[in-house]
Amino acid sequence: MFFLSDMLNKKLNLPKPEEALPGRDRPIPTASTHFVSGRPLKGPYPEGMERAMFGLGCFWGAERMFWQMDGVWVTAAGYAGGVTPNPTYQETCTGLTGHTEVVLVVFDPKIISYAELLKAFWENHDPTQGMRQGNDVGTTYRSAIYTVGDEQYQAAVASRDAYEASLRGAGRGKITTEIAPAPEFYFAEEDHQQYLAKNPYGYCNLRGTGVACAMPQAASA
Repeated sequence: MFFLSDMLNKKLNLPKPEEALPGRDRPIPTASTHFVSGRPLKGPYPEGMERAMFGLGCFWGAERMFWQMDGVWVTAAGYAGGVTPNPTYQETCTGLTGHTEVVLVVFDPKIISYAELLKAFWENHDPTQGMRQGNDVGTTYRSAIYTVGDEQYQAAVASRDAYEASLRGAGRGKITTEIAPAPEFYFAEEDHQQYLAKNPYGYCNLRGTGVACAMPQAASA
């Protein structure tokens, strides 16, 4: 019983650096191309493309949502926001790496705006749940926006504040989403890349709150 309680506690609390798993110096193997589009997963990306990074629970369904959006050039599943370098899926699931499951989104800002990506992010999960997303419990499933540049950061914060007001008006709690400058992104294993394209009936826990996100002017600019 103590062991189970201890493990649950670790999954619900981010590890201190001295508690984190050591990881490894080299990236873990992954796919070279996107299973759906055939585009290079790690680049090079075309000139003018921008990057965004979102964590909204299990990355399988989240990645599919983003790759289906017009203007998104390529997506990748991975891990970010933790301590352990080059973690594996199994290591991340212990809660002892500090990472959350995220999707890297490479997009064409001439076709789709960052504000549109933010809107999809907010409306397709519950950002008030802390270290979980539905039945998926642990730090691995926490809500996060990792921003590239100050413009993205300001837009993310403005959209959070606006959506929180809408959620409270609907009787929901405070947003717990982590918003921070983008840390290093570690590509997940090949099996997890575009998982639901390979396994159409696979697990998808993507669920919104049913509350629409009206983007503020600061986030739409």
